[in-house]
Amino acid sequence: MPKRLSLALVCAATLACSGPAPAFQQLERLSTFTWNNADDPNFGGFSALEISDDGLSFVAVSDRAGFVEGTLERSGGKIVGVTAGHVRPLLSPEGIPLRDQQSDSEGLAIAADGTAYLSFEAENRISKLSLATGITEAIVRPPVFYDLQLNSGLEALALDPQGRPITIPERSGKLERPFPVYRLDGTTWSTPYSVRRDGPYLIVGADTGPDNRLYVLERDFSGIFGFSSRVRSFAFGDDSLNDERLLMQSRTGQFDNLEGISVWRDEDDEIRVTMISDDNQIILQRTEFVEFRVPRGDSR
Repeated sequence: MPKRLSLALVCAATLACSGPAPAFQQLERLSTFTWNNADDPNFGGFSALEISDDGLSFVAVSDRAGFVEGTLERSGGKIVGVTAGHVRPLLSPEGIPLRDQQSDSEGLAIAADGTAYLSFEAENRISKLSLATGITEAIVRPPVFYDLQLNSGLEALALDPQGRPITIPERSGKLERPFPVYRLDGTTWSTPYSVRRDGPYLIVGADTGPDNRLYVLERDFSGIFGFSSRVRSFAFGDDSLNDERLLMQSRTGQFDNLEGISVWRDEDDEIRVTMISDDNQIILQRTEFVEFRVPRGDSR
């Protein structure tokens, strides 16, 4: 059976898709690399990822209020090794490690000028991060952030093509309710967009690619059978997200708990989608980098 047809049948049969069906594309899988650092007691739990323009450096954020910078070793374009220091703590403006309700860091976005932003759930907020010091500083919080579901808040963070932070909660509240997309313009928050929800899939990561499309990473958990993941992309409109494309949908258990996503263009002018998994710091799970390429002709 053709891959695109089988993917469509899976969507129809198991995801209870609603609304117009998205266009289908097929990402090309390049590499999967399991990363471990047993010498670091704070290793793991990575929920966000940013890859440098050359594909060699990265920043990953743990959902336990930590972050790490490192480099990727590549051979033939594939990830074959990771070099990184220990996970460093995220700090309050007073230099105190974040704890309790303030510590659930989930999303990361780094602007062209080096300004880094974090999203947090539990105490839902967006903060600026100094990568040099680890100090975080919360920016204005709209009232709607206080009403988000516990442990299902601001999971995904990206910058739109104009460099404005946009954030998406993990849950929309109902299976048939779209995910709201909040945008910060100066000091004012608005909700200009929404993302169509398909059945049980929840949003766990986002990034705006060099093609100015919004890439959204979603996850479903099937208990002892593991996780399934998928990636959709959208074009930015004035007041909506358009041209929805389903780019990748994994089998249950094919990958670990993918939560972080970074989209970048390689030296061959092709778009790559790199993801990292959150192992929840559980021995039965693993931290892995999974990398795909958008087929040439689909990435312009």
